[in-house]
Amino acid sequence: MREFNEELIHFIDASPTPFHAVEWMSQKLHMSGFTALAEDEQWSLVEGKNYYLTRNGSSIIAFTYPPCSEKGYTIVGAHTDSPHLRLKPNPLTTSAGVKRFGVEPYGGVLLNPWFDRDLGLAGRVVYLDGESRKESLININRPIAMIPSLAIHLDREANSSRTINAQNDIVPIIATGEVDFETFILSHIQEDTENLSLLAHELSFYDTQKGSFIGIHEELIASARLDNLLSCFIGLKALIDTKKPMMCAFMDHEEVGSDSHVGAGGTFLEETLRRIAGERYESLMRHSLMVSCDNAHAQHPNFPGKHESEHAPLLNGGIAIKINSNQRYATSARTQGRFVQCAKSLNIPTQVFITRSDMGCGSTIGPITSTRLGVETIDVGIPQLAMHSIREVCGTKDAYGLYQILVQLGDF
Repeated sequence: MREFNEELIHFIDASPTPFHAVEWMSQKLHMSGFTALAEDEQWSLVEGKNYYLTRNGSSIIAFTYPPCSEKGYTIVGAHTDSPHLRLKPNPLTTSAGVKRFGVEPYGGVLLNPWFDRDLGLAGRVVYLDGESRKESLININRPIAMIPSLAIHLDREANSSRTINAQNDIVPIIATGEVDFETFILSHIQEDTENLSLLAHELSFYDTQKGSFIGIHEELIASARLDNLLSCFIGLKALIDTKKPMMCAFMDHEEVGSDSHVGAGGTFLEETLRRIAGERYESLMRHSLMVSCDNAHAQHPNFPGKHESEHAPLLNGGIAIKINSNQRYATSARTQGRFVQCAKSLNIPTQVFITRSDMGCGSTIGPITSTRLGVETIDVGIPQLAMHSIREVCGTKDAYGLYQILVQLGDF
């Protein structure tokens, strides 16, 4: 379990953006014997071989072949994106003698923890090299920016009633001297930038502090982007290690609604399944099970009243099964029973999560893919604290337990 969690932390540290996460997973799959496919080419799938493909460099699908004729695929779904601060297209501004990079919040980001952190910058750059248009991933893995807090002396209500203005209050400072934004970015592609010209970018700030084990007994993990790279890693490891027919679909843009050509609301997963199944597509969907993996809210020890008392998962207390009567989660009694039966056979505990009836409930890719594909679905997740913060917390036991269940779920 320790080795499993150490590799998890390494994966998240190496994946500051969905582009880097998909690149890491592609390399891991290739080294594990999976064959890369391209969407714009004909496929000749061979029984007993494993495959993967990507879209936009930020979503990835991998699968064994063929699916089981009786039980279809166990399809593990998760998302590659996390709430963060995205660089604006023309980011460079000057204020009070310092240079700043303007940012736009991506997703439901918790803004307070972004103050006073050492921020790096990573993402995808599109540029001209002479007359050739090219793309490159960059990762400036050192502190180049910080968002300084306003001193308590200048805001006496900072600890009681301060709100954050997303336009004015969270602009990272980067320098006191002159900055050439284009040259700075292109210099992280190659040293000589004379023939390069920046066309566009998708760049995000991230916390340069690495993930770590915390607690007196080191039974907790603290890291950025646990929601939801944790689930991607668990699903990837299960796919590589299982002997059952399985597919993983890790999609971008979940944190902003999934409505894109690379999100769960798009065609990527459906088109892949149709190419695999051909005329047997409908039969495959009737026999398959979708396991939507997205982290769940653990009961917060300082705010217990924010949780449904009998349905508040605990850290290291087992995998949370997420249920909502209004279909914000896609779990049914049938899919829950199948999952719990597998967990019991492995002596792995499960918990049940529902949101308080007087509070709004979030959602996942589960209802979206269930609707689009017509596949039975269960929503599960690892309990965590500080969801959507710049640094989140989960237990060391829960991730490994979910991995063990996914490896064996195809038998149930």
